[in-house]
Amino acid sequence: MSRVYNFSAGPAVLPEEVLREAADEMLDYQGSGMSVMEMSHRSKVYDKIIKDAEQDLRDLMNIPDNYKVLFLQGGASQQFAMIPMNLMKNKKAAYIVTGQWAKKAYQEAQKYGEAIKVASSEDKTFSYIPDCSDLDIPEDADYVYICENNTIYGTKYKKLPNTKGKTLVADVSSCFLSEPVDVTKYGVIYGGVQKNIGPAGVVIVIIREDLITEDVLPGTPTMLQYKIHADAQSLYNTPPAYGIYICGKVFKWLKKMGGLEKMKERNEKKAKILYDFLDQSELFKGTVVPEDRSLMNVPFVTGDEELDAKFVAEAKAAGFENLKGHRTVGGMRASIYNAMPIEGVEKLVEFMKKFEAANK
Repeated sequence: MSRVYNFSAGPAVLPEEVLREAADEMLDYQGSGMSVMEMSHRSKVYDKIIKDAEQDLRDLMNIPDNYKVLFLQGGASQQFAMIPMNLMKNKKAAYIVTGQWAKKAYQEAQKYGEAIKVASSEDKTFSYIPDCSDLDIPEDADYVYICENNTIYGTKYKKLPNTKGKTLVADVSSCFLSEPVDVTKYGVIYGGVQKNIGPAGVVIVIIREDLITEDVLPGTPTMLQYKIHADAQSLYNTPPAYGIYICGKVFKWLKKMGGLEKMKERNEKKAKILYDFLDQSELFKGTVVPEDRSLMNVPFVTGDEELDAKFVAEAKAAGFENLKGHRTVGGMRASIYNAMPIEGVEKLVEFMKKFEAANK
């Protein structure tokens, strides 16, 4: 059985060497006589796994000492509630809505205080990022919230919003570790790992220490308090131990690949191959304004639903999996995360050229 080119938006492609290493260690992790799946999260062996994972992530992102790294559960969607519960001291926050996930976060925040939509790109099916250089951000807003890369719609902030001095909170699920990032520009950066880092079940939260307090909204469950997890170093309860172990392996792989500068170069090169083809194709069209295009998620359409369906079916038969677009955009979407090899994108474009010639 040969591996397919997996363009899934998440759970998504993982580096093959990471999977092989995990397979080799499945029954016996480094002479412990057991699998990481079976070991106590309180054991010395596991303690080293989680501490090494955190240190490697800190190295990759140059995370300053006054930020905590938390390995949590519940996916990015649980953070939609956890953020307002922990950060909405004035019961007011500004949300920039650039896609379905930002919209869900905005709707969730309304349960806990006044969530104010200060900008949106919903008028054009989220196909662009609004101008965020001079937004009307309330004086007493606790934070400004963005989803930095929009998985479904294929847009990415190339410039962070002017938050007028307010704390920036960003969901980076689908661009996590795809390029260097200045952590100090954010109060909170978080993301589900199942797109670019590891298996589903882990969400990583990088949060500035001054935002971690006991002063949370009344009724906030113990499990949803950042302070509880920060004080216990992500081991308050049994963490998603195996998922964190795989994330740790991916961090080591990224370091070996040359870090985030190198990943950015690689990702730009990969995306350019696909975007250059889309820009000259007579059949396929990208759906995003060029200046806001994501390096990770590339939606495209033919303009004909039957032809789109035919393309997805023929692509699958040719070994290109998970290319069907999200129902709100239609057409196709190629997610080309860090672990997607460049030849996967080259072969996809080759296939698209053949399909175009046959279906003109």
